[in-house]
Amino acid sequence: MTFALNISRSISGQPWRWRGGGADARDPGYRPDDLVTQLLLARGCPRDAVEAHRNPTIRQFMPDPSLFRDMDAAADRLADAVQRGEDVRIFGDYDVDGATSAALLIRLLRDLGLNAKPYIPDRLMEGYGPSGEALVRLAGEGATLIVTVDCGAQAFEALSMARATGVDVVVVDHHKCATQLPEAFALVNPNRLDEHPDAALHGHLAAVGVAFLLGARLLKALDARGWFAVRGKPNILDLLDIVALGTVADVAQLKGLNRAFVAQGLKVMARRRNIGLSALIDASRLTRAPLCHDLGFALGPRINAGGRVGQADLGVRLLTTEDPAEAARIAAQLDHFNEERRAIESTVQEQAEALLAAQGNRAVAVIAGKGWHPGVIGIVAGRIKEKAGRPAIVIAVDEAGVGKGSGRSISGVDLGAAVLAAKDSGLLVAGGGHAMAAGLTVAADRIDALADYLDERLSASVGRAHDDRALLIDAVLAPAGVNPDFIAAIEQGGPYGAGWPAPLIAAGPMRVIKADVVGNGHLRAIMSGEDGRSIKTIAFRKAETDLGQAILGAPRDRRLWVAGKAKLDDWGSRPAAELHLEDAAWAD
Repeated sequence: MTFALNISRSISGQPWRWRGGGADARDPGYRPDDLVTQLLLARGCPRDAVEAHRNPTIRQFMPDPSLFRDMDAAADRLADAVQRGEDVRIFGDYDVDGATSAALLIRLLRDLGLNAKPYIPDRLMEGYGPSGEALVRLAGEGATLIVTVDCGAQAFEALSMARATGVDVVVVDHHKCATQLPEAFALVNPNRLDEHPDAALHGHLAAVGVAFLLGARLLKALDARGWFAVRGKPNILDLLDIVALGTVADVAQLKGLNRAFVAQGLKVMARRRNIGLSALIDASRLTRAPLCHDLGFALGPRINAGGRVGQADLGVRLLTTEDPAEAARIAAQLDHFNEERRAIESTVQEQAEALLAAQGNRAVAVIAGKGWHPGVIGIVAGRIKEKAGRPAIVIAVDEAGVGKGSGRSISGVDLGAAVLAAKDSGLLVAGGGHAMAAGLTVAADRIDALADYLDERLSASVGRAHDDRALLIDAVLAPAGVNPDFIAAIEQGGPYGAGWPAPLIAAGPMRVIKADVVGNGHLRAIMSGEDGRSIKTIAFRKAETDLGQAILGAPRDRRLWVAGKAKLDDWGSRPAAELHLEDAAWAD
């Protein structure tokens, strides 16, 4: 078995292997274009599609929306609503995917002359997804059509109650479906079990991506009816900035159509035509056009903060407003709520980590606490997953003994399917999700039984995931090679994210010149290579890990290979390259 740089066991305890063959940028014959092509091929790009993936466009990757079950029925029903001027409500989830999905349809319908109104449920008072009470209330207010986005695939009782009132409900979702589907006028979801095989290939789309396809099909339906003979036709591509934000923030796999959504959406976002997004960029203190990782780490968390600890509908209001003053006000509110969320998250995370040791060797870490804020448990679950190296579910138990849980998984372990199976077995009050994330409601006295069930069901897949664990290296460089030009070259293989991982670069051998701990457990170090050049490195939340302790205590006469993501530090007057460390290994 071939190991990258002959490293069979790193400081973190894993082998290093080449992803797709690797490249040595120290080779005089190396050319950046060779690496970009290799990056694309190693991430599953067919050789004859390299150029299409180098600059992904909507035209190249867009499927025929009519391929999806119920798509035509949903689009025709929306077209009827537009022509009749009906009272339409968009019922969205309270996260970024829900907010962007709702905003996309509201903005598109508004451009078509229909003033659709949003409804975002309160996380604490109403919980996830459409409730029958809310749908019946909307029907009582005069709504004749309700479109649920990023929710509804499991809302059997709620949709049955809505149906009894006579209101039509169209479900636009991407979460896993059961064999039986709820009663809806139309249910558009690439993850329906009865979906056409070609449509099922798009099961990685976020809900906002599915909403975009519905919007495109709606325009086609209205065009066929002559609706645009005397009025302008909206350009749905102008809404790709919203699609990109929802796709990245929901951690959807950046392959196929999603890559085109994000690549083109970032271009639209750079033009700052959406007043709300522009205000959010300013509130996030970004001084340049947003990059892909900014959507997940700067803009997305602020939109999410409204649903987590603030006011649930702030996100969709921000993304749909045309008033600059209102946009600035909402963006400032979301920024404030995001700071509040961080403080709450820190407290819950500390308590959850203290309980982690009691989990033993369970396949899934199931951690519960009374009084925890349900708005931060998903983030904490992600942190626990990283720390434990296995799937994690964090459950907030209220005074009534009802637990609201959120889970995050590791590659190769389908947590959403396991949660859905637990629900079907009677362990959960409610539950669902997708492979990498899931949500659930469980009685406090069933939490231990849930942990036992998940341990039995997922232990084999978690074990396989651990056996297959390796750090996949894309290229090896001398320290001098980690520079802004190199970073610009590898960006041509992006956008990077879930399912299309950012390149991991090995550099060295190097000696640690200086190392210290900064912020909340982050390790910062300056290292020098044999070429006489030094580079800045940082390892987030790794100061107390084996990696962090090894670097902090590294003797000056020992050399290291380090591996991480090459990033551009553009906060200063002159951009500089740095390496965000994932791992390291002794070179001698």
